[in-house]
Amino acid sequence: MTSTLPAETTETIRPAQVAVPAPRRLIPSGSGRPVMFQRPVIRFRRSRSDLLLCGVLLVAILLVQGWNIQHYPSLSDDEGTYLAQAWAVREGKGLAHYTYWYDHPPLGWLQIAFLTWLPSLISPESMTVAPMRFAMLLVSAASAVLLYVLARRLWLPRWAAGLAMVLFGLSPLSVVLQREIFLDNIAVMWMLLAFCLAASPSRHLWHHFAAGLAAAVGVLTKETMLVVLPALLLTLWRHSHRDTRKFAVTGAITACVLLGLSYPLFALLKGELLPGDGHVSLWDGITYQMSRPGSGFVLDPGSGSYGVLQSWLYYDRVLPLGGIAGGILLAVTFRWSVTARALAGPALVVVILTAVALRPSGYLPAMYVLQGLPFLALVLAGGAASVTHAVLRRRRNASGESRKLTALRWTALALLAATSLAYVAPRWYDGNRTALTADANAPYRAAASWMATKVPDPATSRVLVDDALWLDLVHAGYEPGLGAIWFYKADLDPAVTKTMPGGWRDLDYVVASPTVRRDARNLPNVRDALNHSTPVAVFGDGEDRIEIRQIVGTVGAERSVGAERVVGAERVVGGER
Repeated sequence: MTSTLPAETTETIRPAQVAVPAPRRLIPSGSGRPVMFQRPVIRFRRSRSDLLLCGVLLVAILLVQGWNIQHYPSLSDDEGTYLAQAWAVREGKGLAHYTYWYDHPPLGWLQIAFLTWLPSLISPESMTVAPMRFAMLLVSAASAVLLYVLARRLWLPRWAAGLAMVLFGLSPLSVVLQREIFLDNIAVMWMLLAFCLAASPSRHLWHHFAAGLAAAVGVLTKETMLVVLPALLLTLWRHSHRDTRKFAVTGAITACVLLGLSYPLFALLKGELLPGDGHVSLWDGITYQMSRPGSGFVLDPGSGSYGVLQSWLYYDRVLPLGGIAGGILLAVTFRWSVTARALAGPALVVVILTAVALRPSGYLPAMYVLQGLPFLALVLAGGAASVTHAVLRRRRNASGESRKLTALRWTALALLAATSLAYVAPRWYDGNRTALTADANAPYRAAASWMATKVPDPATSRVLVDDALWLDLVHAGYEPGLGAIWFYKADLDPAVTKTMPGGWRDLDYVVASPTVRRDARNLPNVRDALNHSTPVAVFGDGEDRIEIRQIVGTVGAERSVGAERVVGAERVVGGER
């Protein structure tokens, strides 16, 4: 006699090698020991229900993430840097718009160059940060679909896979950060692909080798993805066939290592592997990244890490905190929960990333959470599935017959779902409404327009600017590198500083964005340029304002700067008050 098996059980899982899903059935056992069962393999491309649900959710995610994408959030210097480096690659100027010094592997912005190649070919002037954010929608779409596929391959029910996709794609934290041109977003896409290949139901060896290759690409896109590799190895171990497991694991590790070694090999062939006079080196780049000043303990209210954590929780508390809680739940129920064992790899990712973030003296960048978002969503959905299965689990009477689910169980589940929705919906609505309606980049657009139209001779002017506006000035006619100068390079790049023997006196303007004002205290040339300049136009208010400041006491200060000028706190247009 056979019967349908509950979704949560203590039995061992043996995935069936079938193309079409079949009902799960018990295999009779008279020994009283846990019985074995076969769980169906979900072939995503053959399941119309999965394709329909994933497609509908994908459209919703792209609409929410794409709407108002140019206006919110504020343009960041990191976005501008990666895009400027991609521009340099596309223009054949090298691996970066200044000297490439091995701060990150270049594969990340090589991919950005590929993503932005066609739009910039059609409209070259659009190769600036805000318009090119649309390229990130392709990355978001691929990541969302891969997350759904991974959830189904890890045996989550269809509704839980959809929930994971919603959590990952529609959380206000995801909507804000996934819009931005960050290497982390691209690296996460490759790592999700690696997990999908590691959990392949076919269990072909080439799938596992490809998982190693995808993982290596993810690490070469953003090197911090190294910490996720143990969890990928665990997933590969659990989902490979025991007869070929040694070959699968060895092949995946070998593929990952060999591709990863291409980066130091590249540095070696250029003679830049080790430090030396007159050149940058990979060793120096690694040393810099490993010795960056820590931002403090994440739970210390006075630390920079605490401020980063609060910025995440400002947008959404559900996904980061709920995901960590889901990971703890899966860890506690590992011995008797099929879902917990199936999600062991993603749960380990959450544990590792949380442990790294809790280092007392570690450095915690704002985009760090991007690496954990899909796995937080996955374990949170898995935790919801575990709770649901626990509530709805059928009991057996003495004769072994299944009793019907009581109305009390359904009522409890409905109440739990309604409470969760009532808590999440208004908070997500407020966060996403801001992302869909606010215009945080009006000062940047105004500043770029002013620099393009009010400066008499852009080709001979020298301007300190952050990378968020660097490409705007390049398209406006300023000389890349030495005319439009990324402000850090005025103090840190010898190729630039040797063209400034007079320091701040060799400059004409400073576009003082929040980033420039914040970091100027550690950059003498930039600080002196700000101190010896006066504002000629101000856009925005408060800490987010952008000031265009003209250097006093240089040739540039004697030039006419157009029709608009700020005198004290008043604006003068066309010379009339």
